[in-house]
Amino acid sequence: MNRMISRVTLFAALLSFPVLAGQARADDAVRVASKLDAEARFLGNVILQTLQAKGIAVESKLALGPTKIVRTALLSGEIDIYPEYTGNGAFFFNIDSDPVWKNLEAGYEKVRDLDAEKNKIVWLKPAPANNTWAIAVRKDVAAANKLANLEDFAHWVAGGGKVKIAASAEFVESPAALPAFEATYNFKLAPDQIVTLAGGDTAVTEKAAADQTSGVNAAMAYGTDGAIAALGLVGLDDNKGAQIVYAPAPVIRADVLAKHPEIKDALEPIFATLDADTLRSLNAKISLEGQDAKQVAAAYLKEKGFAK
Repeated sequence: MNRMISRVTLFAALLSFPVLAGQARADDAVRVASKLDAEARFLGNVILQTLQAKGIAVESKLALGPTKIVRTALLSGEIDIYPEYTGNGAFFFNIDSDPVWKNLEAGYEKVRDLDAEKNKIVWLKPAPANNTWAIAVRKDVAAANKLANLEDFAHWVAGGGKVKIAASAEFVESPAALPAFEATYNFKLAPDQIVTLAGGDTAVTEKAAADQTSGVNAAMAYGTDGAIAALGLVGLDDNKGAQIVYAPAPVIRADVLAKHPEIKDALEPIFATLDADTLRSLNAKISLEGQDAKQVAAAYLKEKGFAK
């Protein structure tokens, strides 16, 4: 999963990634990075363009790599700022069993305090969105069976509802994914109700549900996937909090923020506008319509009055 990371992959990255914090900087430009997916590239461009508009010299490291690479680059001093997800703090600090991560504000405060104390990393305030594991169903199925949240879904399954979900092996097997939903909402999908597809691409599982491939009418998803609405699906609300909350936030090295304190005041109001529906719409422009993340970010900043 590009947006989330396991303890094993993070530890491996920390062992293998070169630590270059002590090396001299070529200049004083703020190095802005991001992960690889559409949302990460959009958010990275938002950060980069906002800093540029404030007259801050920047160096683009956008689409640098997956979580393990970008996080390690931040800790080693190779980059200065990038968009990260609050829930990943559960794995960064090896405390994923703590229920604090299932609350957006509490999880944010936890990772903010831990990273500040241990790594001199500052987490700015996160967006009011949750990019975590989700289950999406076709709109016609949701309407016919009055499905708005996963509690409704569980009652439907228990009552003999004819659900068939497309998912990756990780979603089916990982204790944090489907098993967590089943345990929290007290339902169980039979093997013949699951179509396991190779890889972890939610665009593939969502398209299978939209096209009713092999009778599929539901799909594993991420909470802010652009394809959910675009493909005629409904993301079901995790109303009992089965999942860790992954809210996107800018993370920045403390020494860089001390040098450019205006970054906080510039970025936090922008991220405050990025709720789940907004991010889904913006992600769809990139992942489904093929628009450039740089242009989507520029248009959004201008539309909301954050840029001229």
